Amino acid sequence: MTKASYIFLGGASRGVGREIAKYLTSQQLKVKALLRKPDAAADLEALGIEVVFGDALNVGDVEHAIQKDVPIDTVISTIGGLPDNGERPDYLGNKNLIDAAVKAGVQKFILVTSIGTGNSVGALSPQALAALREVLIEKDKAEQHLIASGLTYTIIRPGGLKSEPATGNGVLTEDTRIVGSIHRADVAQLVVRALNSERANNKVLSAVDKNQLFGQADFAEFSLD
Repeated sequence: MTKASYIFLGGASRGVGREIAKYLTSQQLKVKALLRKPDAAADLEALGIEVVFGDALNVGDVEHAIQKDVPIDTVISTIGGLPDNGERPDYLGNKNLIDAAVKAGVQKFILVTSIGTGNSVGALSPQALAALREVLIEKDKAEQHLIASGLTYTIIRPGGLKSEPATGNGVLTEDTRIVGSIHRADVAQLVVRALNSERANNKVLSAVDKNQLFGQADFAEFSLD
């Protein structure tokens, strides 16, 4: 990534997106974040992040945000809605970001979804699948749209998310049977490491804490180096 270019972050207001924002700026990387509401703006600006307001569900907002002012090298999206939200951005919001990234000539797109999406559906218990089915369908559509877009991509599917500080035990795997928990801060570190990893290009990876697995413990870790 060139020094003059920015990373565009969707979903920075909370959760994994906020952790990614903090970790990116700790690495002295330039970040531009799309926010729908002003609540998180002051905190993000205090980190040195350029904030632009807009709704990921609005194509015009997204295109304007990505194409305005500064060159965008990479887009990272953690955009998603809770299962009880009315209009979920999991597919449409990410679709708009992906399409705008293609138009803007972005080099790489990292999409954060969740274990249970696509071919990892078998990793979830029937109870978890029943609770999350609708949102997983939307996330799968987003993944498929990214894969078909022609962009260089990395898709990272975290397991159950926790808010405690990073453990340093977050790992990636191509094994779609694996499920477990992982701290949001560890997901952020894996995402940022994937930025400049050619090995991660065009890969779909599950992310778990190797000490917080549910069931099966024998799997091959994916190395970003």
